[in-house]
Amino acid sequence: MAGKISWFWNERFWLPPNITWADIRSTDEVRYPALEDLYIVFPYAVILLIIRLCFERLIGMPFGRLLGIKQSANRKPEPNTILEKAYNSVTHNPDEARLTGLAKQLDWSERQVERWFRVRRNYGRPSTLTKFSETSWRFLFYTVASIYGMMHVPSEPWFWDTKKCWEGFPYHAIEPFMYNYYFMELVFHWCLIMSVLFDIKRKDFLPNIIHHLVTVMLISFSWVCNFVRIGGLVLTCHDLSDVFLESAKMAKYANRESLTNVLFAIFAITFFFSRIVMLPYRIIYSSMVESHAIVGFFYSHIFLNGLMCVLQVLHFYWFYLISCMVYSSVVKGKVGKDNRSDDESSGESDEIVENHLNGSAKKHANNSMEINSNVS
Repeated sequence: MAGKISWFWNERFWLPPNITWADIRSTDEVRYPALEDLYIVFPYAVILLIIRLCFERLIGMPFGRLLGIKQSANRKPEPNTILEKAYNSVTHNPDEARLTGLAKQLDWSERQVERWFRVRRNYGRPSTLTKFSETSWRFLFYTVASIYGMMHVPSEPWFWDTKKCWEGFPYHAIEPFMYNYYFMELVFHWCLIMSVLFDIKRKDFLPNIIHHLVTVMLISFSWVCNFVRIGGLVLTCHDLSDVFLESAKMAKYANRESLTNVLFAIFAITFFFSRIVMLPYRIIYSSMVESHAIVGFFYSHIFLNGLMCVLQVLHFYWFYLISCMVYSSVVKGKVGKDNRSDDESSGESDEIVENHLNGSAKKHANNSMEINSNVS
């Protein structure tokens, strides 16, 4: 076992040439990142999860009620054994042929069958107040993280000159603010992963899970290898747009349409400049090109760049959805309404927010408001 572990931590993979783990071991004079630092993350993630649940119930929901959001439950569909079986074992969204077959079998109209499936899909969905409460928690975190990051990171010379992220690497001592910033983000994203079982399920569930996992891997991996300067740049370019994303969702849930539009416009602009321009053309470029010129080649650096590229692909995907929503709203005048839903389907029309304002996938003409993004 010891041999296997030793092979895994082979310095030729993790570190630049002629560097050993002993070279970047903390001393009384200087502190470097270490694998042991990551062990404290999990208990803190559990504590943060408990804090989140208390916040949503004791602060988020009362605040939502203060804004006029009601805890309304979706109506229960008419009991029907045949349709229930089709819903659970075949499809939640029957096509025209299946609608016709079920209508004939039940001696109903296709419209009645279609409406039953719509009500059934909406039944059990979380209320708008629950969504608002969950969103308010993320808004709080991203606001705190953004303020903390912008108070400290821009004061560092490597924020303005990315070449300094690699000069003297890996002998970069860890400042207390960077330690706090890294672990604040890492604990939060582990908390998000731990809460997937009871969080609101959205249509971008898989992309979001991939995003959270890549983010956790990127933060953890960059910490162990002391890529914290480039990692700090990645973190700061993510959090700010998420503040406007979550605040736009909160405004939408509270039926503040004008405020929603303003906040979403700010989100779209900050998302574009931070994740579509700055991240690939400044940060990833520095990690791929400048680092190679200054530090040279080593294998773990390829893994770091691979994780950032996966993250960037998700950003391009989400920006495509944002662009479709903006086109739909500006050109077609369809902001805030899902074309597939009618007056009975408030649950589906709420996916406006869940699909765009969380990072999710509504298809062009049917898109409303959603996108997530994290760290990510």
